[in-house]
Amino acid sequence: MKLTKRLDDALDKLYTAFHNGTLNAECCKSCAVGTICNNTDSWKHLSDYHGSLQLNYVGLVNQRLGRRFFGYTPLELLKIETEFLKGCGYVLPLHHKNAKPEFATSKETLFKGLCAAVNFLCRLDNVENVMEFYPVFENVMECQKLEVVK
Repeated sequence: MKLTKRLDDALDKLYTAFHNGTLNAECCKSCAVGTICNNTDSWKHLSDYHGSLQLNYVGLVNQRLGRRFFGYTPLELLKIETEFLKGCGYVLPLHHKNAKPEFATSKETLFKGLCAAVNFLCRLDNVENVMEFYPVFENVMECQKLEVVK
């Protein structure tokens, strides 16, 4: 299966972060998009709220200028993060008054978010969902199956 460079890079970064335990939905540097953007939080200035799909002025300017961050437009980045957060079980946008998963940093919660983000990333590039086919996710999938059996 042929993957685009941006998709391949994003998958590698997300897998590494998940495997190393550095993926964190509530941190702009360690969430799905923060990870894709090399653990920077500069992407958060594209919107006023973490988990929002509404571009702010800075986001709109960058979107209209055709700016891409690690291969993704500002709106695509917001959508990736939204899918990740929803997959983790958050009510969006992130706010202390909105509901969040009981175990926000558990591997199971983050894996659900990772699956949602990867599914969306694949749809963006018109590629079949690679969670079961991409070599770096094989061990993760096996671990998840083992945990469910226990």
